[in-house]
Order: sequence, then structure tokens, then C-alpha cells
Amino acid sequence: MTEPLQQPGLNSLSKSFEPAALEAHWGPEWEQRGYGVAGFRGTQAPQADAPAFSIQLPPPNVTGTLHMGHAFNQTIMDSLTRYHRMRGFNTAWIPGTDHAGIATQIVVERQLQAQNISRHDMGPTPAEARKNFVSKVWEWKEKSGNTITTQMRRMGDTVDWSREYFTMDPKLSKTVTETFVQLYKQGLIYRGKRLVNWDPVLQSAVSDLEVENEERNSFMWHIEYPFSDGPQTAADGTPLRGMHIATTRPETMLADGALCVHPEDERYQHLIGKLVDLPLCDRKIPIIADDFVDRAFGSGCVKITGAHDFNDYACSQRHNLPLITIFTLDAKINSNGPAAYQGMDRYECRKAVLKDLEAQGFLQKAVPHKNMVPVCARTGQVVEPMLTDQWFVAVNKVGAGDATGKSIAQKAIDAVHSGEVKFVPENWINTYNQWMNNIQDWCISRQLWWGHQIPAWYDEQGNVYVARDEAEAQAQAPGKTLRRDDDVLDTWYSSALVPFSTMGWGNDGEGTGATDDYNLYLPSSTLVTGYDIIFFWVARMIMMTTHFTGRVPFKHVYIHGLVRDAEGKKMSKSEGNVLDPVDLIDGIALAPLLDKRSEGLRKPETAPQVRKKTEKEFPQGIPAFGADALRFTFASLASLGRSINFDSKRCEGYRNFCNKLWNATRFVLMNCEGQDCGLAEHSTAECATGEYLSFSPADRWIVSLLQKAEAQVAQGFEDYRLDNVANTIYDFVWNEFCDWYLEIAKVQIQTGNDAQQRATRRTLIRTLETILRLSHPITPFITEELWQKVSVVAGRSGPSIAIAAYPVSQPERIDEAAIAHVTKLKQLVDACRNLRGEMGVSPSTKLPLYVVANTPAETAFVQASGPVLQAMAKLNEVRVFDDAAAWAAAAQASPVAVVGEARICLFMEVDVAAEKIRLGKEVTRLEGEIARANGKLSNEAFVAKAPPAVIEQERKRVADFAATVAKMRDQLAQLEKQG
Repeated sequence: MTEPLQQPGLNSLSKSFEPAALEAHWGPEWEQRGYGVAGFRGTQAPQADAPAFSIQLPPPNVTGTLHMGHAFNQTIMDSLTRYHRMRGFNTAWIPGTDHAGIATQIVVERQLQAQNISRHDMGPTPAEARKNFVSKVWEWKEKSGNTITTQMRRMGDTVDWSREYFTMDPKLSKTVTETFVQLYKQGLIYRGKRLVNWDPVLQSAVSDLEVENEERNSFMWHIEYPFSDGPQTAADGTPLRGMHIATTRPETMLADGALCVHPEDERYQHLIGKLVDLPLCDRKIPIIADDFVDRAFGSGCVKITGAHDFNDYACSQRHNLPLITIFTLDAKINSNGPAAYQGMDRYECRKAVLKDLEAQGFLQKAVPHKNMVPVCARTGQVVEPMLTDQWFVAVNKVGAGDATGKSIAQKAIDAVHSGEVKFVPENWINTYNQWMNNIQDWCISRQLWWGHQIPAWYDEQGNVYVARDEAEAQAQAPGKTLRRDDDVLDTWYSSALVPFSTMGWGNDGEGTGATDDYNLYLPSSTLVTGYDIIFFWVARMIMMTTHFTGRVPFKHVYIHGLVRDAEGKKMSKSEGNVLDPVDLIDGIALAPLLDKRSEGLRKPETAPQVRKKTEKEFPQGIPAFGADALRFTFASLASLGRSINFDSKRCEGYRNFCNKLWNATRFVLMNCEGQDCGLAEHSTAECATGEYLSFSPADRWIVSLLQKAEAQVAQGFEDYRLDNVANTIYDFVWNEFCDWYLEIAKVQIQTGNDAQQRATRRTLIRTLETILRLSHPITPFITEELWQKVSVVAGRSGPSIAIAAYPVSQPERIDEAAIAHVTKLKQLVDACRNLRGEMGVSPSTKLPLYVVANTPAETAFVQASGPVLQAMAKLNEVRVFDDAAAWAAAAQASPVAVVGEARICLFMEVDVAAEKIRLGKEVTRLEGEIARANGKLSNEAFVAKAPPAVIEQERKRVADFAATVAKMRDQLAQLEKQG
């Protein structure tokens, strides 16, 4: 495929940049051409002589839609992938979606509930009901489960769609089963009763990542536990009827195993070992001592409910206390509670317990208290710590027969410590190590129907048989009737395997994974992810990959911040401040935007405030910015900070950038297409003498800056600083190429000889073509569209910019003399513009520039720069004087500026008397401003209270006003000389 995708020509380039049409064309075209296929470099196979660059997409939930975090994360990944593809790497960006056990099951169950059907009603037996429900989930997945991958295409993501996976695909499922069996044989997977986060509505264990802490208004209830053998004496001699505790969950006291104080708390040391009566229950519990108690909090005495609190569970284990479970799996009081409360819902029980405590004199007071409540993010239900039978991975144990002598966790710690896995920025290593050094066994089972069913079978005596399939399990238990474990694996278990499960590991029958992809792309080059899942996903991938493959899963972990709204608040549907990336691409009217933001509010009563804020932020709705502008915005925000405050106004600025680039291309094509652009081969003599190509200092200057920009961009990609990449490109294209070189080029084409015009056209078209390749990883759509026209004129055409060579800096082409020349020219132009501003002259009014230089070289410079100065400073003449006196006489009272070795002025006839009056009034006004500012600065109260920035601002005002007054007094002095 050598033909260009589209024929060049100015006539085929519309007058304005309209992103929708470009995106609709190029996205499918790239995919059809296979440019995202792993290893693509003009062929469909990896190149043996090329380095590899691979990257794993953090698999989004199959239930999800593209949100701002996805779009930000994927912009970084696609930019890195496009950059390396253009550099000639064998690239592989592996896409996929996660089966999202909890989220997906909830979606389908809600659909059934709308028909008044429970999943348990879907078959005559539990096994049939489960089978039919799972089939229903697969049906939903095929119809509705690919929303987010469709939206990824809208962002221009060049992933390898031929390698797209789903974590429940047969090949990946086979790897899941294989790893489970191997871990079990190594003694690293076991089943046991442990405390876990439990959702009583979902009736499943949930991971910490699915739990969010919400602040709620509640109470701290103060309760007295009487001493079993009568009142005691406090350390200060006062009588004590009992021990005083405070709790936010009084219903759990029914399962208390002890009261606990700090061993060094002098108030209670003499009471350690005493018994107290547990109110409302016919039980006595001991007073124990443990240093986890905070002596300064409340009374310094806490209740220990080991089966319903994580801290209490650890304490109970240390002191061998009974673990009493008081709740059923749906959070009702079970038979371990007093008969009066059995069968009550937990909150119904709370009310009854408080009523009875008050009636019996044990409730001392209720103090309003803001409480952090753990809530399941999927169901919105308050999570209960629950003691249940679960499957665990023993992460701190050395597996049977493991020659390394290291646990799974230690291998992962060593991988980072050795530098095999590097974090960017490095400070996240501390977070990683803190988690890993305190890691507990990993609960991997979930009480769901959707997911990878645990490959374990039980006989009638409860013996367990772990196997790859039922036949293998039956072979371990000949003649016995087996029942498969109902639980499924935690979604994070299969996600932890994707670095090698997606590369074919475990599908060769031996579990070695010796496939071409495995050897070429494991470890992958970079993982791009947010800091919120360092432990839940990043650490687990490192643990599982190092344990099973002996390799690290990736070489670099680039940790980026989380996207927040313009005020720094977390984006959430429940807060009504979300932005949909596709809405920013396509635009959305105010009415549907208001409807979107009003859906799913956690507090429906906040809807009016949400609508008011939205109307203020987007009075006309959100305009269509296009994918390139959104991607450029994300890239510009991709610093190494913890969070990104997203303001859609920045999209407008980068949409303007795209317009600027579009219009610049139209100008370049207008002046170069069909013209002699100096691309033909000519003799060395012709080139050396300037007969064929005569490059101006401005030509050499823009090429020099381009080399520097290319080096800065390369460094930005190397450092994972896409903000530096974006800012470098923006500054070079807008501030240097468009604002300065294009204007200079106009003059050179209009006034230069043939050799100068050829050189200017060559510089224009070649620089623009390079700009497009330089910008392509961040803004792929517009650069592809423009490159198809520009590249042919530049003599560098090919099938697509996506597989064109990425620009590489050539330091030998940097001409410092040319840079100095144009820097001086820009200073002259800026000085003229400043003088025009001081004089209040309209930009449309052209004035003569009078110049006197101190040196012949400066005189020659100004004279040579005359045509450009006239064009860029809006001058009708540039007159250079040999004599300073003659210059002063001609300049009269005009404002003067000094630039290098020259003095300049813009001459304009003035009414001397009127100008003296005007300047006098302005001096008086500014002196008044100076006096007011100085008054503030001399006021001790103001200086003491005002922020430093405000004080500095006032000082700057004084300095700026004083400088302006000085200039005006000079002008008045000149006017006085004229009478």
C-alpha cells in the first residue's frame, strides 16, 4: 500500500476546520487499513529488526460508558502508541473489556426486576436458574456491552482491535482456571472463614475498591456496661457503676466479646481482667488491654465486636476472643441475638436496642456526630464487615516447590526494588511499598452467578477437589457425587492476569505461554493508570505475573492524576458535575445536558442547584470541540500531579489552535502548490552560491527552532510529560510558525528573487509537513487530513501520516546566528507595537518609523529588515538616519524606544498644545493612583491582613505607574522645547 489515502490539492481543503467529517472518515479508514495491528510498519507482521512497544489498556467495565477518566487515560496511551509506531517500533496496544462481575449482574438483575422476575425464578432448579441467568447476561453483553469500545473509536484510539479480548473469553478463562489450579497445588490458595466487606443486598463479599466512604449525619451513643460483681472504684477514688463506651452502631453490641482499654491507661489498669454485664444480653464479657486503643478518644474504653469490625477482628485474634456473628447474610438479627430482636433488620434493631437501653438506664446520652459510612459503590447499600467462608490467595507464603524461596508478595516487592518495574513519578513507589509490606491474604471469591466459577468441587463429606474441569475433579474422587462451588472469582483476579493471559499463557497445555506475542510483548513497555488502583490492579498484576512467568508485567508504570471538575471536585453523576467526552466532541444543547446532569443525583433536592450551576457554566450548552481539541486539552493537562481540574474553556483554546493550523495550511498550499518549492535536484555550486536556493535568516531561524522543538517533544515523551509535548507544539506552531514566520514568508515571497522565493516555499512546506508529523500522536484527525495534501507538495508522500517517520531533531541544523537575527527583528517589531499602543494609534493607521543606529552593522540590519518591519509593524516607511541630531529633529516629540544599538520612534503630527494638556491630565491621574497605592502600603493594618500576593500586586502597580509617568514627563519635556 503505497498510494496516499486521498489526493492532495487546495481545492479539496475546505475553508474552515469541521472536525466531525474528518473523524467520521479517518477513524474507520485507519482501522480498515489495519494501522493499529500489532507490529504494523507497512506490513501486517512484526519486523524482526525493530524494538517492541506494547501497552495494555486498563480493561473498562463492559457495563460502562466512556467517562473523562477513560478519555484522559486513553489519550495518553494512544499518543504514546502513535509516537512509537511512527518511530518504527513493533507496537501493540491491546484492548479489552472486563466482565465486571458485580456491575454486570446488577444491570441484568434490574432488567429482570422491571419484569417482576428474580434470577432465582429463571429455572426449576438452582442450577438451571443459574445457567439461564448467565445466558441472559451473555445475551445482554452481545447487544449492549460494547458501548465503551465504540466510543474509544470516536477518540481516535489506534488499538489492535484484532486482539480485543473480554475477560470471560474462552482463552482467558482457561488461563484463569490454570492459575487457580496451580496456586492451589502450591498451597497458595485456601478456603477459610475471614472477615470481609459484605453487601447484604447483593449478598456477596465486595472488594475495598467497591467500597466508598460517605459522610452522614448520625449520633455517637454513650452506653454504660455495669460491672458484674458490683460497683468499682476509679483510680481517683470515685465510685464506678460500670464502664462507659461510645458507639455509632449500638446494634452490634449484641455480638460484643470484650471491652478494651490501653494497657498504660492509669484510669483503668486496676480494672483489667474484671467482667462486665453485656446490656440486653445474658452474657458477661471481660475487660482486656490492647495498645490499639486511643486513650484520648472518648472515654478511652471501646467495645470489641470481632465478627463485625476489622480492627476488632484483629484484636479478637490477638486475645482469642469469641467471634459472634449477629447478622444473617441479608443483615437481619440471627439466632445468636436475644429472642426479642431476632429477624429484625439491622436498623430496625438499632431503634429497638436504643429504646431498651434507655428504658433500663444504660443509655447515657446521644451526641450528634458526622460519621463516615462504608457504602457499596455498585448498590448504594451500607457494607457490613461479615465473617464468612471465602477463598483466599496466601500472598505472604512460599509456594510448595518454589525454588526462589519467595512469597508472591515478596517477588512483587523485589521487582520494584530492583528497578525492573519503575514508577513515574518515583514517589508512588513509597505508596506501593507501604501497601505491599502490609498486605494481607487476598479474598478472591464472590457470591455471584456472573463470573469465572471457582474450579472446585465438593463431595458429600465436604472434601474439596480443585481441578481444571469436572472430569479431572471426578478422577480425584472416583465413585463420589460431586457438587461444584457456587462462588465466582473476584473480577480483579482475572484482571491481574491480563499481562500474560492476553499473550496466550496457559493455552499451550503446559502453562508456559511460549507464543510469539508472549515472547515479543511481555513485559509490556508501559502501564498507564491512575493512582487509585495501584494496589487493586497494579500490585496484583506484578504479583501474579512475576509468580507465574518469572517476568515483570511491564517496565514502566506511569501514574497520572484523576480528572476532576473545574473546581477540583470529583466528577460524579451523584454530584451532577459529570462531563461526557463524546458531548465535548459532538456538542450538546443545554436542555439535554441539564437532563443528563439531573439523573442519578444522590440528593434529588440538589437538582435546582445543579441546574443553576450548569446554566451558568454552559448557557448555550456545550459546543462541538472535536476529538483533536479534546485530546490536545487532555495532553496539556498530563503533568505528574495528583489531580487534573478540567475546564472545558481550555477545549475552546485548542479548537482555536486547530483552526489556526488549518488556516496556516491553506496559506502554505496557496503559496506552494503548483509552484517551484526548491525540491528539485541541483548542482552543489548552484546551492552553495544561492543561485537556486537562497535561505534568509528567517528561514534558517524557523528550521532551528523546529529542531529544538523536536528535541523537547522527544524528551517529553521520554519523561511521560505529555503536557510538555503539547505546550512545546502549541508554542512553536502558534507563536513562532504562524504569528512570525508566516508573516515574514509573505514578505519574502512578495519581494524576494527567484532563489529566495524557492527557499521560502521550501521552508514553508517542509516545516509544515514536519509540524503535522510532530503533532500527529496528539491530534491525529486534523494532521492526517492536512498531511494528505501537504506531504505530496513537500515531496514526502505516503499512505498515511500514521505510519510516516516521526521527526528527529538534527542539532547540526541549528543556526544560532539566525536565531539572534530574528530575535532582534522581533524586538524591533514589538517595540514599534508598544510605541503604537502608548500613542493610542489605531492598528489600521500606518506611520513612518525613524531609526538612528550607533553602528554600521545595526544600520545595515535595520535597512535589510525594512520590508518585514513595514509589514509586521504597520509602517508606511522605514527611514534610517546617519545623524542623531537630524533624527531627533525629525522625531520631534514622538515617544522613543531603544532596541539594541538603535533608537526608534514612530512619527505622527501632533497638536502640541492639546497633547501637552492630555499628557498633563494623565500624569495627574497616575500620580493619584500611585498615592492611593502607597497609602495602602503604608497602612500597617492593611499590610498585616492582606495576602502576600495582594501586597505584591500593589507594589507592582506603583512601579508600573511610576515608569509610565517618567515616560510621559520625557514627552512633556520634548513638547516644551517645541513651545
